[in-house]
This record gives sequence, C-alpha cells and structure tokens, in this order.
Amino acid sequence: MTDQAVDIDGGGTGGDAVRPGTRPGRRGFHGRVRELKELRADIARAGLDTLAGRPSPRARVLLIAGRPGSGRTALAEELVRDLARGYRDGVLRARLTEPGGDPVPTERTARDLLAALGESAPAGAGAEELSGRLRTACAERRALLLLDDADDAEQVASLLPDNPACLVVAVARGPLTGIPDVRPCTVGGLDAKSAIDLLEGYAGSVRITVDPQAAETLTELCGGQPAALVLAGGWLAARPMSSVADLAKRLRALPEDPERPVADRPLARAFTLASEVLPAAAGRTLRLLALAPVGLADAQTASALAGCSVSAAAANLEKLAAAGFLAAEGEGQYRVPGCLLPLLAERLEHDHKPAEVQLARARMLERTVRLLQSCRAVTEPEGSPARRRLAGLPRALRFDGPEAAGHWLATRQTALLASARVAVADGDLDTLARRLVAALVRALAAHREAEEAAPELYGLHQLVLGVAERRGLHRERAAALLNLGDLDARTGRTREALARYRAALDAGREGNDPYAVSRAMESVGGSHQELGDWARAADWYGRALAQRLARDERADQARLYGRLGAVHSYEGRYGEALRNWRAAAAGYRRLGDLSGHARALSEAARVQEYAGRPQESLRTCEEAVECARAVKDVRLLAALQLRLADTLDRLGDPAAARLHRAAADRLLETEDRKGGTPRSAYEIRSAPTKD
Repeated sequence: MTDQAVDIDGGGTGGDAVRPGTRPGRRGFHGRVRELKELRADIARAGLDTLAGRPSPRARVLLIAGRPGSGRTALAEELVRDLARGYRDGVLRARLTEPGGDPVPTERTARDLLAALGESAPAGAGAEELSGRLRTACAERRALLLLDDADDAEQVASLLPDNPACLVVAVARGPLTGIPDVRPCTVGGLDAKSAIDLLEGYAGSVRITVDPQAAETLTELCGGQPAALVLAGGWLAARPMSSVADLAKRLRALPEDPERPVADRPLARAFTLASEVLPAAAGRTLRLLALAPVGLADAQTASALAGCSVSAAAANLEKLAAAGFLAAEGEGQYRVPGCLLPLLAERLEHDHKPAEVQLARARMLERTVRLLQSCRAVTEPEGSPARRRLAGLPRALRFDGPEAAGHWLATRQTALLASARVAVADGDLDTLARRLVAALVRALAAHREAEEAAPELYGLHQLVLGVAERRGLHRERAAALLNLGDLDARTGRTREALARYRAALDAGREGNDPYAVSRAMESVGGSHQELGDWARAADWYGRALAQRLARDERADQARLYGRLGAVHSYEGRYGEALRNWRAAAAGYRRLGDLSGHARALSEAARVQEYAGRPQESLRTCEEAVECARAVKDVRLLAALQLRLADTLDRLGDPAAARLHRAAADRLLETEDRKGGTPRSAYEIRSAPTKD
C-alpha cells in the first residue's frame, strides 16, 4: 500500500503524499540523503549483461523497498523529480496494488500507461497483448516509469520496457525476486534530524526548540516513520497550546497491541491518538472513508457515507486533511493514504455494526447513481423528460451544464469505475450495482465518443455479465454478451465476437427473450460474413429473419432482407440476391423510408449489373434516382448518377454517361459549398450503401 510522504510542500509529491498546505515551518523533502545517493549511483552501475560484454536488452530497474508508512513513495517521487529532466518522453506513473491489497490486473495498468503515452489500445485486449503494445510504444522512447506498490516481480516484469534508454523506479515491500540485476534500496525510519525537521513543518520551530529532548523522544516513539510523524505533527498543528512533551506523554501512555507486528505499532499508536481527539462528526467520516473506492473521496462521497450535508462533509474532509489523515488530490478530491486504510477498516469494524456499514455503502452507491443520471441528463435537449426530471433534483446533484458534467465525469472516472467494481464484488447490493453500471455506461456514452469510451464500456459490460451469471439473470446475461460481442467485432476480434454472440443466443433462449435471440442470430450471421463464410452467414440471417417475420418487426425485416441480398451477392447467387434486395426495397417503401428504398434499389441494380443484365440495371437505377431525388439525399443521388454513368458506358452510350457524371459533379460541388465533407468521385461510387 502506498505511503504518506516526507515531503510537506503543498505542490510537491505524487502518489499518496500528504500536502498540508500552509502549515508553518520549513517545507520540502526531508532526509534520505544516503538512499538518494545510492539510487543515483545504481543507475550508472554496470549490469550483468554489460559485464558479460552484451548490451543491456531492457530498462534498468531501481527498487525502493519498505513497509507502508516508511515514506518509500515519497522517496521514489523525489528521485523521479530529480531525474525527470533526463527523460524527454516524460514520467509515467502507475499503482500496482489496490488500496484493499489486491493486485491491479496487468491489462488495466498497461492500458492506463498506453493512454498516458497517447497510444490507443483495443477494448477487451488481454494482458499479454497490452503489455506487448506497451513495450512497442516504449521501444523508441526515453521515458521514466514509476511503478508504485508492486505486489510481486511478475507485475513489474510484464511492464518492463525492452529499451535501456528507459528507467523503471519500482516501489515494493521487499525484494522482487525474479527480476535479475536489481538491488533493493531498503527504506527504514528517518534519522533524528530529518524526523524533527518534518515535525517542525507542522508544529513550527518554537515548540521543537524549547524542548529538543521531547522532540527526539517523540520521533523515537513514532519509530522515525513519516506516516506516524505526520499524524503526530497534525495533532500538534491543531493544538497550538500543547507542548511536544504533552504529545509524547500521551503516546507513551497508549497500550501496545501484542498481536500487531512490532514495526506497525508506532503508526497504529499515532493513528489511535490522532483519531480519538477528532470531533465526533469528523471521526465518523474518517472511519467510513474506509469504504471509499480506491481510497478516493470528495464531498459528495463523504456526505453519502456519513449521512450529512455536502457542506458539512466538505468541512470534515478539510479537517481530516489538516490533521494528516488525507492527501489532497485536487479537483475537490482526497485520497486516504494506503498505510492508513487497514487501520480505518479495523476501526470501522469495531465501532460500527455490519448493518450500519452496509447502509453507508448503499447510500454512497445511490448518490453515485443519481450524480451519473444527472451527468447524462444535462446533455439532453431542453424540455426533454430527462431535463424535466433533472430540474427536480436537489441543487447539489445538478451540474451547471454539459461542460461541467463532462469535467466531473473525467476527473472522477477512476473512482467511478472502482465504485462499479466494488459494488459488483460486494455481492449483497446487486440491484444497486446493476443500476450504477447502467448509469455509468449511459454517462460515458453521452460525454465521450464510442471509440474513446470502448475500453471502459468493455469492462463495465463484463461486470454486468458477472452479476447476471451470479444471479441467473439470463436476459441481462444475453444483453451483456451482445454488447461485449459488438465491442469485440469493432476491434477486429471476429472469432471472439462470434463466441460471445453464440453464448448470447443460448442465454436469450434460456431467458425467453425473442429480441435477444433474433439479435444474436443476426450478429452470428454478421460474424460469419466478416469471416467470409457466406453460406453460414446466409443461414443465420435467414433464421433471424424468420424470427422478425413471426413478430412482424418490419424495419428489422427490411434490414435482414438487405443483409441476405449482400451475402448472396458475395456468393455469386445473383437470383437469390436480387429477390432479397427487392424484398428489402418493398419493405422500406411500406415503412415510408424512401432513402432506404433508394439504397436497396441501388444494390439491386448492382446485382443486375453483376448478373449481366445492364438494361434491367439501368431501369432499376433510374427508379432509385427518382426516390433519392424525392428525399433530397444529395450524396446518394450523386452516387446513383455515377452508377448510371458506368452502366451507360457498358451499354455503349458515352455521351449520356458524361451527362450523368457532370450532374454528379454539380451535386457534389453544391454540397461542398454548403459545408459538406468533400469526397472524390471514386469514394462516392465505391461507398458502401446501408442495408
């Protein structure tokens, strides 16, 4: 778990650093001179490959090892700040362990690092593919990677660039056995002078100077651990009339827990003392922050957890940050330092009944759902039902506009995605979990392009699938599988998509869901079409069509007739293709969709041309032109004019062909002057038509 930092500069540290803001005393990073010197020297040290006469095949790894609360993250950040100037492609940061202690999946870490590099990664890609893409992305770069709180060597090795121009700074509890040529820099307590300097940053120099012996005693009682010293300093900062000796006396009087490891006792005692003197409301908020996803919370989260107003929650968060319990993350967010989370969880279990804890978790999830609904609704047109419902929400749950809502969604995305994962993993709040995931999917779709949001949507649909399988919800399982299959298909993983669609078909049948069944059949057909298996594609489209015919779903019938016409054309079965395209045209005409009617006729004309029937193709194409002219579809009309010209050329009438090409050019020029996107005649002629 990541640590509190020794750095007390309000803008200095990363990770879980404490930023006390405007407290008195000296600011900046304290101590660790020997460790920094060793780490810098280790960069230039010849590795085993170099000693053997071979160039190093990969990035050097610097390892900082220490217990949570030792300041290991702050040391890593200080080193990275010092070295960053030498790495033109910047610094990449990733936490490899969740606040609860679970390792972060490699695919999530690799995807986040790729995003930081501006590299795209397909939704649903696995750890191996994404790690490979990351190595490729780093192959020509000179970047510095900070991998915080590594759980084991495998996590680091999978992210290691095959490029000696890069450098990796890893933070872990102990040695990473399995990565060769890595010497750990072990971090223990601060030396006495540095520890006292840290306390001065909170309490000011006067109280330290008047009783230096008490200050030394206090640092010893804290074991020199920065996390414990920060809590002690926060206690002193909040009580300007108390002396350092008072604090040392109180700490010494606290009983030690014999079941707790000796190295963890100083932090536990400092936490106990600092938390016991908090105001009741702030103390309750602090304990409930153990439930905050990935340790991140803002005023809305704290308000829901504690059951208080948003303004009261914001005030409590400020008090807790001033006391050293939280680190300010910017944008109104705070992070619970990882080393404190186990202590918070213990106190929560001891002081609160399970039912009360579950109620707080439910309030937090419900608040998140309502904020996400508001975030999406603000993008709807004025006067829409969603906007009318939005107007009835409390002011604290509304956004000033789409831009403010989108900014909130972007800055809270990490916590929101973690909320969804935690809610699903909980298992006791599945109804809320499903509502949360659905609201998050809709909010992402409203504020981001589908391609951009695809990786997050893929993960969310996987969560829905997990809940549906756990609860035996066949319809929701079918919907999740269909959504995942669509995302697989968009990223070119056609065989994976096919497997998803077949599973969705089974789930739809189990759930007696006709829509899911016919949708899955059509998607199975589409996958076979993408794989070039025309016969199977036609078979599955035919099955889907039978379902749509039985339910009299006319728009879907017309589309499926078109898809059948397309695959029969690819097979060279022009008679079947023509019959299906004419059925599609008739279906669109009955629906009053003249544009769809024109496109279907256009495809029928193409089939007639392939079949060697140019006169029929000419008549069908002229009919399509009239339809397109009626609906004023300029692009389609231009494409049909070009097709007419090609047909007339084949019939030996070049003069008429030139007239139609000139008409197409005039149409395109007119459209371009109106602001349309210019397209060449070839693009118009070869553009695929919609079914």
